[in-house]
Amino acid sequence: MLVGRLTDIIAPPRMGTAFRWNLASSWVGQVGDGIALAAGPLLVATQTRSPVLIAAAAVVQRLPGLAVGLYAGAVADRVDRRRVVIVANLARLLALVALVTALLTGTLSIGLLLGLLLLVGTAEVFADTGWRAILPMIVDPADLGLANARQMSGFLVANQLIGPAVGAALFALGSAVPFGVHVLSLLLAVALFSRVELPAAGAGRPAQHAGRDILDGLRWIRHHAAVRTLTLVILVFNITWGAPWGVLVYWAQERLGVGPVGFGLLTTASAVGGIASVLAYGWLERRIPLGRLMKACLTLEVLTHLALALTTSWVVAMAVMAMFGAYAFVWASLSSAVRQRATPQEYQGRVGSVYWVGLVGGLLVGQALGGVIADRFGAAAPFWFAFAGAGLTLVLVWRRLDLIAHADAAEV
Repeated sequence: MLVGRLTDIIAPPRMGTAFRWNLASSWVGQVGDGIALAAGPLLVATQTRSPVLIAAAAVVQRLPGLAVGLYAGAVADRVDRRRVVIVANLARLLALVALVTALLTGTLSIGLLLGLLLLVGTAEVFADTGWRAILPMIVDPADLGLANARQMSGFLVANQLIGPAVGAALFALGSAVPFGVHVLSLLLAVALFSRVELPAAGAGRPAQHAGRDILDGLRWIRHHAAVRTLTLVILVFNITWGAPWGVLVYWAQERLGVGPVGFGLLTTASAVGGIASVLAYGWLERRIPLGRLMKACLTLEVLTHLALALTTSWVVAMAVMAMFGAYAFVWASLSSAVRQRATPQEYQGRVGSVYWVGLVGGLLVGQALGGVIADRFGAAAPFWFAFAGAGLTLVLVWRRLDLIAHADAAEV
């Protein structure tokens, strides 16, 4: 009885059985991904002490998002999205099984590890792109904000809080153990997702080159003012966000004087703030106009950069990081819902992939800029850069946010 009542609170019956299976699959998969989040860097460090190769391990996992992200969006709009998610996750499974096998047989090298990470990252792009395009198919537009918030809560709890701690503990038992558990969690996630039933697809699109599909998606965004502006906001705000966050550990050491434990508590504070806000998302969406909520989130982003640029107090930084987590994950849920509501089903994959490429590309550009700015002007300088860039962008789009919040496909 209690379990059923809790299930109804997390995933109300009106959202449907398909959403519940999808949510369960997402949460289980996030546990495995969180385990790998801690175990992956630890494994790389056992294979090489070269900073270049250690950095390369992080790059090869992000690179596929830029290299094949737009193509993955075209694929998600061209074929059965459910099949895309299952096949891509099975490809991830095969790469992880190869990694576990190499560890158990003592044949793993840094070259093989980088190659397997690249395969995992590429498969993950296709899986995530198809999965993001499925949510608007199984949830009513009015519930998309709540659905994204529920998915986000799983990411915060399983991927950011529980998973890394478990991953580090399992790695201490043996380097192959956390990746074996990751394989099992991914198997269970695929089994749960296979229970998701999608509504019947509409008439198929004319066969054409995938590049033409990508151009059609870009053209749709160009002609939809609200989604175009939202995509540009995501790009710019991730450049400004990536600059200080790419050197956050350096800033924490130089400005706050904290060690590894203190830095870990800063990141934990943001996750705690995020959990509180996504659990309250339904209440926020019912009581605050969406345009006002978007303005509040972006205003808090600008003020967060200013506060962290000014402070040298660990206590103040902890409070600011908790606030950051609170608004950032509300923004992530809300902006995803706005985009999904405005995008026709046949374009969900391509529009979502452009959005994601902008997010990843913005982070990479921002992180590169942040390192240069911090090296030249000091640890706090990237936060001043972020404050100025984000603040100017917010001023330019302020009046459009009310329209963006209620954008729909009829605008085209």
